[in-house]
Formats: sequence, C-alpha cells, structure tokens
Amino acid sequence: MPEGPSIVILREQVADFEGRTIVRAQGSSKDVATDELAGQPILALRTFGKHFLIRLADRALRIHLLMFGTYLINQTKEAGRAKPRLSLFFDDDSALHFYTCSIKTLSDDLDSEYDWRGDVMNDAWSPALALKKLRAQPDLLACDALLDQTIFAGVGNIIKNEVLFRVRLHPLSKMGDIPAAKLRALVAQARAYSFDFLAWKKEGTLKQHWLAHTKKICPRCNISFLRGHLGKTARRSFYCARCQLQYPLTPARSGSTPRSRETPPAS
Repeated sequence: MPEGPSIVILREQVADFEGRTIVRAQGSSKDVATDELAGQPILALRTFGKHFLIRLADRALRIHLLMFGTYLINQTKEAGRAKPRLSLFFDDDSALHFYTCSIKTLSDDLDSEYDWRGDVMNDAWSPALALKKLRAQPDLLACDALLDQTIFAGVGNIIKNEVLFRVRLHPLSKMGDIPAAKLRALVAQARAYSFDFLAWKKEGTLKQHWLAHTKKICPRCNISFLRGHLGKTARRSFYCARCQLQYPLTPARSGSTPRSRETPPAS
C-alpha cells in the first residue's frame, strides 16, 4: 500500500493538471458519476495521508490506491490488463488514469472533510494533537498506534517499523506505559521519517536506507530480528528484542541503558 510520501510524489507529478478543465471522463468505478465531470475545472490537487484529492467546482474526488493501486500519466496499460477505475481526459490529449483503487465523491469543501492537523506531511501537522490522541488510548499498542490513520495519517508499515527502530521502542509497548519523552520521540519521528522516506523515494534509494523493515539482523546489536504479525492490525513487524524496549520495563531491564545513542546507525 503506498504510504503518505508516495502520494505526495503523485501530487507533484500531476501538478501541471491543476487549473486544467476535464473534457471527458470514464472508468469502471460505480462511485463516480463520470458523465458529470466533463467541463469541470481542477481547482486543486491535495493529499491527506494516503488519500489523493482532486477538488473540482462542485465536488471533490478521493482516490485511495489501496494495496495494489497504480496510476499512469498520458499512457495506458496494455490491452487485456486491468481497466482504469477512472480516466480523466484533457483538451491536448493528455490524460490521467487510476487503476485498482477506491474512488469516492466528497464535498468540494475539503476543509470540512479533513482535519489537516492529522496528516504527518502537512504543514498543519500537530504533534500535540497526536500526543493527546495517544494518551487517550492507554491500551493501544505501539504497532497499532502508528498505523492508526486518525492519529498518523500517511504512516504505513514501512514507516512504522523504521520509526519503532529509530526510537528503540518494542512494537507491543502500550501507550499508557511509555515514558513521556519516549512518546514525544515517537510522534516526532513519525513525521521526520516520513520526510526522509520522501527524499529517499525520489532518489530511488529508499530500500537502501531500511534498517529494520524486512531485515534479518539488527544493525545495532548484530542479533537476529524478531518478526511477526502483531497487534490488531496484524501487519508485519521486524524488531530487536534487545535494543527496542518493551514498556513497562521488567526489573532486569529497568536499570540497564542502551549501549548506543538514540539515533539510527548509518545505513
């Protein structure tokens, strides 16, 4: 599933379509009245977490690429392959095509549809609001908290695993047991890593920077990572039982301190 940074890249790649007028629309989506889109100007292209948003004159379209969604600009897939869920055509024969995705029609007032403070990549992001939501759910596991789109819109499984490794936090730690400083670090790194992800994705080096996600050996402790489908979300977790502390700490670990600083090793 594309994470928030990938959707930001989508917005940047199609930025030239902002201000253009749709001349024709078609697609297999049952949730969009494609016959009503002709003549509609694209007033804004925005993102919220994993949602790509197209604001028109009287409505907005929300596109969620789900697990395997894709998009193409000015080209289509080979005949016989997946048909577009939505295609938008413009007067110079340019077009946008979205495949294997969910498309919904929203009000054109996106400010009433979304609280931008919850998007980790938005300028309006509020770490204080995220902390408030986390503290209100003391039994929420760290592995589930980071994937909660009402708290960290845009964070996906890669970011989850990498952030937990960065802040040395065990994925099964509960929000109510995590020290205040550690909780603040979790919130801060959810945003920081998302922007690192964006930069590395643009460079084509994202996987080279993974320290935990899909890895077998902890680069700090040089021991095997544990892995499992943890929490209510049951998404894959990769974590070190030695340097990622599970709170509350047991007496044996409460007096110990990690051997290296709380910054990730060079990748």
